[in-house]
Amino acid sequence: MTTVAPFTHPPHGRVASEFRPRQLRLLLGEDAGAILAAATEAAGGRLQSWQPRTVTHQPERSTIVQYRAEVVWPDRRCTSETIVAATGARIPDGVARFADGDTTVGVWRWPIDPALPGLATALDRPSVAALLDDLGLGGGAVQLRVRAYRPGRRAVVEATGRRGRLFLKVVRPATVSALHRTHRSMAAALPVPDSLGWTDDGILVLPGLAGRTLRELLRSGEARLPAPAAIDALLDRLPAELAAGSRRRSLAVAAEHHATVIASVQPSLQGRLDELVATIGERVVQDHELVAVHGDLYEAQLLVDGGRVSALLDVDTAGAGQRIEDLANLCAHLSVLATVSERPAVIRRYGADLLAHAEARFDRGDLRARIAAAVIGLATGPFRVLEPLWPQATARRVELAAQWLGRLERR
Repeated sequence: MTTVAPFTHPPHGRVASEFRPRQLRLLLGEDAGAILAAATEAAGGRLQSWQPRTVTHQPERSTIVQYRAEVVWPDRRCTSETIVAATGARIPDGVARFADGDTTVGVWRWPIDPALPGLATALDRPSVAALLDDLGLGGGAVQLRVRAYRPGRRAVVEATGRRGRLFLKVVRPATVSALHRTHRSMAAALPVPDSLGWTDDGILVLPGLAGRTLRELLRSGEARLPAPAAIDALLDRLPAELAAGSRRRSLAVAAEHHATVIASVQPSLQGRLDELVATIGERVVQDHELVAVHGDLYEAQLLVDGGRVSALLDVDTAGAGQRIEDLANLCAHLSVLATVSERPAVIRRYGADLLAHAEARFDRGDLRARIAAAVIGLATGPFRVLEPLWPQATARRVELAAQWLGRLERR
């Protein structure tokens, strides 16, 4: 008989049955255990316990939940596994499917992600050593460490060997050659990791660059930080041809989507979010020059060494946009980081300097409306990572967005 123990504590402030979207009720409620047990048994194991770890929810489109599960195998080994369940448009081909009424759930087990066929290779030390040898980067023993994983989207694996630190970015195979070209072209003008090679199954090999992230330095109270003007000047060096490429979704448009996501899991915030989104739409100025932008600039995307920016990371998002959006996004991330840091004073001072620099370039109301829009996007974070008190954390971030708009009365 299969023993299924659900999560040890509720990942939300209410029971899963109270969620409006059925997909969330299914994948976060007790029925999820039956689905995971069936998938585990099909693989030859027996599910002992499970715990949801992250959720990606797109209302009316798809829901993906990543679980940590304890599984017992026929040889009596007990292993800790990462299992992913998805509904809607995000179910990849080639996964086990289970139907629950009118909802189909696709399930797969790490590291076999059908959308990322290179992932299993990137996690196998002999295969990575052979790949590095083929690329002329030196073979031999390597140590691997997973740095990030977004099911069906991308993963990052750190590989340490004879060449020092390298990073294997695993993406969908259809996108890897274009990403290789982006890194190559940008590395000629910027401190961007230059691609060392790629594989047909979606692995991009990047060098490790000197420095620590701006986020790490801010949290540690580091005094030697790059001037905001230096970050702005770095962005101005982005290749001009990016401005002719695909246009990045604006922060205001993204805020509308993120507000829908938040309201679907916390309906009590619907009215407040509607008010904020409407005010953002009124204040945002549209007639900015279209230039090359990073597209998702925040403090973890900047490496700093000796007080200067030594690397600009994750340029997958680079494209056409408005410079005000990059600066607003960075301001928003810093304001949220200060609320969860043990040393907020340094972060707030640096954020204030960045804000002053940005307001010297752009209209104050326009800038702050975009910062508020980015904060609404960040308000999805507590639920996405299933913080134990995520409703309260979400509400605080929504109110932080209201503070950036200024005139809205706090409730």
